[in-house]
This record gives sequence, C-alpha cells and structure tokens, in this order.
Amino acid sequence: MYEYGFEPEQQNSQSENQQGLNYLNDPTRRDPIPVAPRTRKSHRAAKRTAAIFCACLLTSAAAGFGGGYLASTLTEPAVSAAAGSQSGTTLSTSASPAANASTTPNTTSSGAAMTVSQVVEAVSDSVVEISTEVTQENIFRQMVTAQAAGSGVIISEDGYIVTNNHVIENGQNITVRLKDGTSYPATLVGTDPQTDVAVLKIEATGLTAAQVGSSEGLQVGDTVIAIGNPLGELGGTVTNGIVSATSRQIELEGETMTLLQTNAAINPGNSGGGLFNDQGQLVGIVVAKSSGSGVEGLGFAIPVDTAKAVWEDLITNGYVTGRGELGISVIDVTDQRMALMYRLPQLGVYVAGIENGSAAQMAGLQVGDGVLAVNGTEVSSTSELKGELEKYGAGDQVTLTVLRDNGQQDVEVTLQESVPESARQTVQA
Repeated sequence: MYEYGFEPEQQNSQSENQQGLNYLNDPTRRDPIPVAPRTRKSHRAAKRTAAIFCACLLTSAAAGFGGGYLASTLTEPAVSAAAGSQSGTTLSTSASPAANASTTPNTTSSGAAMTVSQVVEAVSDSVVEISTEVTQENIFRQMVTAQAAGSGVIISEDGYIVTNNHVIENGQNITVRLKDGTSYPATLVGTDPQTDVAVLKIEATGLTAAQVGSSEGLQVGDTVIAIGNPLGELGGTVTNGIVSATSRQIELEGETMTLLQTNAAINPGNSGGGLFNDQGQLVGIVVAKSSGSGVEGLGFAIPVDTAKAVWEDLITNGYVTGRGELGISVIDVTDQRMALMYRLPQLGVYVAGIENGSAAQMAGLQVGDGVLAVNGTEVSSTSELKGELEKYGAGDQVTLTVLRDNGQQDVEVTLQESVPESARQTVQA
C-alpha cells in the first residue's frame, strides 16, 4: 500500500547539542569575527529617512490599489458577457441543494459542467423502473407467464414516460415504479418499432421530468452518465463514461439505426433508461449493449433529438406521421433452390402481396415483381428496400425499377402514409 505525505526532519543528536552548549559556556572561547560597533544617526537624518519610507509606502499602496481596480474594470465586461452567453441552460428545480448553496457559480444556471454526484442528485428522480408480464413458451412447449423488466424516463410532470419498444412489446400489466418506491399501473400511449421508442402514461402529477437537451452538439469524449435498472432489480444504478461515437450504424432486430455509442456500463434492464450529459440534460435513451466473449464497454443509445420527435408524435397522434410506404409485402430470395421453387429468374427481393387500395396497387405493381432499384439505387434485399423507402415521406413520388416477364420496366409510385394497425381504427374514426 502506498501512502503519500512528508517525511519528518531528523533532529540533531544529543552529543551535538551538548557540544554546542559546552562551546557557548566556555569562558575561554573567542569569537573569530568581532562585532562592529553601532553607528548612531542624527535625529534629523532619522526623520528624513522615515519621511522617505512613508512616501514610498503610500506610493506603493496607491499603485497596488490602482492596478487592482484597473484589472477589475477590464475583467468585469468579459465576465458579464460570459454569464450572458450561458443564460438559458437552466436545470430543473431538483438540482442539488448543496450545489445551490455553494459560493461558486450555480452550475445549474450557468451551464457549467457538474460532478457526477450533482447530476445524479438533479436527475435520478426522473428515471423509473418498468416491469411487464409476457407470455412465452417454456422448454416443455407450454405457455407460461414470465416477468420482463426495463427502464424509462419521465418526460412530463403529468406522467408521460419514454422507454424502448422492446421493453414493453407483447407485454401486459405494465407497472412503473418511481425512485421513492411508489408503483403505478401504466397504459401504452404509442410505440414505434422502427426507432424502438415507446411512450407510457401513468396517472400521477407533480413528477420530476427530465430536462431534455440536444444530441446534435455531442462530441466524442464528452462525459455522459447512464441511469437505469440493470438486471431488472437494481433500479437507480448509475454508471458513467464518455461518448465513444456519435453516429454509429447498428442493426437491431432488422432495423438499421443511427445510435450514440458510449463506454458507460450498460446491462440488460438498462434499456429505456436515460443517458445524461454533465449538465444534467437528457441526451439519449439507452437501447442496447454489445455482448459476447471479450466484449466490454460497448453500449448504445438513441439520440434524444431522434427520440423526442418520435415521442411527441406518439403522444399527439398515437403513431409517427408522415412516413411513406408502398402497401406491399415482400420476400427475400437468397439462394438458387428458393428461386427454383418460386420459379424466379434471379435472386433478390420480390413482391409477395399487395394491399387493396394501396399506393402499389394504384401504380400497377403486381405479385411476383422483383424490385431492382428505387430512384436508381439498386436494392437486393428487404432491408435495403426498406432503407431506401425510409428516405421519402408520404406523398413523395418514387420510381421503382422492377423485373417482370424477364424484362425491366419503371413504375411511378406516390407513397401513401404508413399507419400502424394499432392506430388505424383511431385514424379512421
């Protein structure tokens, strides 16, 4: 074990001290250097010297005071300008009382970085535990009820909570547990599998909502703090790290997503929890970790700018509006055996079904058409076709290059709005 300090100085030995005393007490000793006699100044010279000394002292004091005043005057505008530029980055009233009482500038109002403990004090009440009941098949092929758990973040004082779609997907009897231990039944407001965002609602008021920041300005190396419910039983767990990447392309459950990457420890159960910056602002919704032998420090979060646009649409409309779709179902033909079975000329993505009244039907697409390109960009799989169509919104016109009767032709399609089945009855009503 290493200790840090100062070593005490060693004292002189007793024999050395005694030798010194004997020398001083020796009546026969003589000092080798005689003491010079004192010269006596006249009374008038002493007064003149004192006057000069006082004048110098007053001059020095005046110069010091003037220099200090000048430095204060020159510095004051810069401080005022800096304070003015940082106004508007105010945290919620749940900031640490200790920080507010400090003699240093209040970090919750100046926008300066806070310590991890200050961030936790300010935001931990806005992170909740979520548990659901899911029906699944056991090893004996029997349907049993099991518990699933995750995390969520309060985004409004009246009980709206954002989480991941996969946390509550196929779940029943959703329960939200606050930091103080109070539990509430939750209703599902809306969900978006494409971005893995879902919104819940509990009947409560006066809750501590997270202060929503922005993910756009994040840089690699910025400090971040993750708070969640790892393993479904360690609610309120805090881990910290840095932003490892700001736009990592990751495929999750067939969806290609652009995510934040962090080395803050993320574990099962953290999904849906908050990723906060060092000013206590929500900058991401934790979504996944990379697991495997020898894999550590790879966690991912949905950028808050993406998540916020989705949750606002879900709260207002029950689904994400403005997305375009063709109104078809497709299959991937990935090998020659499959192509022969369906009597198809080549591998690729093919139309398997067309909805009545859909954009595809009105444009003249047919079952069995092979989709080769979207607006000139080649596609060879369902994920590539979906990725290209996601670049366009409802009402946009796209040109599909299709393979039909061993020949190619272009089909102009005006995309229809994509409305999830769960929201169609509400929209039609």
